[in-house]
Amino acid sequence: MSNTVRLIIACVIMGAGVTLCGFGFWGWGILVVLLGGIVLLSFFFNENMILAQWFLRKENSEKAEQWLLKITDYEKQLHRNQHGYYNLLIGLIESRKAPLKSEKYFKKALSLGMTMSHNTALAKLSLAGIAMAKRNKREADMYLKEAAKDDKNKLLADQIKMMKAQMGQMDKQQVVRGGYRQF
Repeated sequence: MSNTVRLIIACVIMGAGVTLCGFGFWGWGILVVLLGGIVLLSFFFNENMILAQWFLRKENSEKAEQWLLKITDYEKQLHRNQHGYYNLLIGLIESRKAPLKSEKYFKKALSLGMTMSHNTALAKLSLAGIAMAKRNKREADMYLKEAAKDDKNKLLADQIKMMKAQMGQMDKQQVVRGGYRQF
């Protein structure tokens, strides 16, 4: 359902609630206004996105992907502030299947912007992992530094430290016909 339609429905329901209160039906009026508030809340926080995040936290990426696929046109169905989060969630799901293909979603999420700095740090940390997989140490180091700067609450400090240790191991490896040799 389009965001404009949600907003119109919320206004109509809340108007009906105010009308019921005006005619003296206070109980029904308050209930209808609360119902209109819930519909208005779905304008800002899409239920499909919330359920997809919940399933990702439960590590059930198949169901999370099913809920995200219900969003057919994210530019019309989501509020502008949620576009970056949508691409971040798609990137996280895609990175479990094919990590190198998820790079475009993380970059799109960063370009669209996200309000919470730890989500920005998560996207940059994922891009650092992809750059390490491509053996691009300079780009990986740049993304790791940016992720450490964006992680103000130190939610991803352990993962950043682990990635830096893995980058140190990249120097000790040499590519030898089809495999890696440790020094």
